[in-house]
This record gives sequence, structure tokens and C-alpha cells, in this order.
Amino acid sequence: MKIDRLLGILTALLQNERITAPRLAQKFEVSRRTISRDINSLCQAGIPVITQQGWNGGISIAEGFKLDKSVLTTNELASMITALRGLSTVSEKTQIERVLDKLSVNTDSVISLPESIVIDLASHYRGSLTRKIEAIKQAIRESRVIEFDYYYQKGESRRRIEPHLITFQWMAWYVFGFCLKRQDWRMFKLARLWDLKQCAESFTLRDIPPEKRDFNARFTDHLRLVALFHPSTKYQLIEVYGTKCFTTEDNGMLRLEIGYTNREYTMNWLLGFGHKVRVLYPVDMAEEICQIAEKIMASYQKQDI
Repeated sequence: MKIDRLLGILTALLQNERITAPRLAQKFEVSRRTISRDINSLCQAGIPVITQQGWNGGISIAEGFKLDKSVLTTNELASMITALRGLSTVSEKTQIERVLDKLSVNTDSVISLPESIVIDLASHYRGSLTRKIEAIKQAIRESRVIEFDYYYQKGESRRRIEPHLITFQWMAWYVFGFCLKRQDWRMFKLARLWDLKQCAESFTLRDIPPEKRDFNARFTDHLRLVALFHPSTKYQLIEVYGTKCFTTEDNGMLRLEIGYTNREYTMNWLLGFGHKVRVLYPVDMAEEICQIAEKIMASYQKQDI
């Protein structure tokens, strides 16, 4: 809807000193002509949007501008502020505070909005996460290549990518971009990404193929898991898969039949239940869990422990 896009563009402008039309067009998946019409609509609504041409040009909002609350409904304003407060848990607070200050002539009227939703997107390594997000945001704005050490199941490697998006997906933060090593689009989990550096090398924005933009398509749940869980784990199953995910056996055990994509993640999840789960299928996964259990026993039986 146009009003949703206008609110999104306004939020983007409030969060950035300057942003280009191509970047907005890519972000909202519309043409540059549509972005131009949207900017005109914002100007007609009394919002002083400035467009600068040439190198280091872009679209911005006039310095010192404050958005009158009458432009938005209370619900729209509350939604924007809730989102911004969520972002403040992983962004520089001074920047978010400036944005919140611009949302109303009377700051008290903003702060007094009921906080029925509280979003905290941070984690136990909040400090390093904030620095990573800010550095990647700057690289995206300036179209600069970034490089970093990446740790994953197969080991570690030094990667160089053209960053395009920062996204919060599947309970974690990721950077999505074009990997120069693999010559393909990749997502990198920020928690596994360290020694981040911005390179002097710049890049030209690439068009993201639609199939690459659909992040959930990476998880097809084409593999099948059947397992029996102890009744005491019911709340944990419901927390992840909902109340309809299992059936109760005559002996009280909970039978879970689900599809999954990532074997490593699923194995680690199952191991977290210890003796309270028994995998029925796939058989090779059950055998691997038995082997892991034997290795755990052996490690505790060593004399030097």
C-alpha cells in the first residue's frame, strides 16, 4: 500500500542523513519513478524533503525539521516509535533519539504513548553487535566492500562481500550481500562474523534476483524427523512448533513428526533434550546421537578429568 511505503520512506529518511533514490527503489521494490512520485507526495504533505544531484547527492529531510503528529494517526505513530525503540537496542542511541525528537513538536506527547509492545533486538554481545551493524550500515550507504573472518561448520574463511541488506531473521542478525569469493548471493550471521573491516574498494549496486530475496525459501523443510519426547518437554515443543505439533502415545510419550532443513541445527536441538528424546527416524540420525552419547561417556571416564 502507498501509505505504508510513504511511512517506510519517511522512516528511512529520518534514520539517514542522506539516501539515494536507487537505494529507496531497491529497498521498497518499486521503480525510481514511483519513488519520485512518493517524494512529491511527502513534500505536498508539508515535509521538507531535499534532493541533491551529483556526487554524494541524495534525498534528505531539512535540518531541524520536526514532524507534526497530525500527519500520522496515533496508531501509525505508535508503530513507528515501537520499531525505532526496538532498533535502539542495536543502534547508536543518539541517532535514534534524534529521530524520536523529530517525530513531534511536543516530545512529551511522543514519550507518553502507551508502550504495549517492547522490542529488544540485542543479545549478550550487544556492544560488538552494535559496532558491526553501524559499520555495515555505513558500508551500504557508501557502497563499500567489506571483509571479515567467518566461522561456520566447515571451519573458517576470510570473506569479501558487497553488502546490500542487514536483516533480522530466524532469531538472529544477518548481512546479505554478493560474496566475491563465491560469486553469488550469500547471508552471513553477524554472531559468526568477526574482524570486520571496510575496504577502499567501492561497488555498483546489483539487482537482487527475486529468488535470492526470498530468504525463507532457504528453509524448505524437505527432510523428515520422527521422535518421541518425554511428557515433561511438552512446553518446549509447543514453544517451537505450537500446540498441534505432536500426538500423545498410550504410554504418555509425545510423538513429533516434522520437516527440517538444517541437520546440524536439528541435531543440536535434539541433543539439548538429553535422555528425554528418542529419535525414530531418520535411523542414521539416531545412530549418530548414540555415537555422540558414547563419546560423552568416554570423555567423563578418562582418568585426567
